Amino acid sequence: MSRFLNVLRSWLVMVSIIAIGNTLQSFRDHTFLYEKLYTGKPDLVNGLQARTFGIWTLLSSVIRCLCAIDIHNKTLYHITLWTFLLALGHFLSELFVFGTAAPTIGVLAPLMVASFSILGMLVGLRYLEVEPVSRQKKRN
Repeated sequence: MSRFLNVLRSWLVMVSIIAIGNTLQSFRDHTFLYEKLYTGKPDLVNGLQARTFGIWTLLSSVIRCLCAIDIHNKTLYHITLWTFLLALGHFLSELFVFGTAAPTIGVLAPLMVASFSILGMLVGLRYLEVEPVSRQKKRN
């Protein structure tokens, strides 16, 4: 396996672990969301919205961790890429369309993580395409 894919796998595991922490915070205390993320309109944040955000974050975390385990599964790889695209779209729309988020570290951090992850996964696609061919040559 290429060094780049190993680094990408480690990145996905790290992002998954952080997401589990965010999930737990969303379930424990919904004030986390309006104090850190949705500071533009904090009155719209309630317990139900926080738990929904927590489940969405947990699902993304599980998908990303599974991709790190089986990075050569192209379907899972593409689904994982979509989790980052959806997260990026969500936070950008909350920031620029709905006005529920302000450009604070609480929003900029997930935007940067999603952006770097998308970039890394797009680069990783090249390594994913090349590697099966090199594996076949080693077997022959």
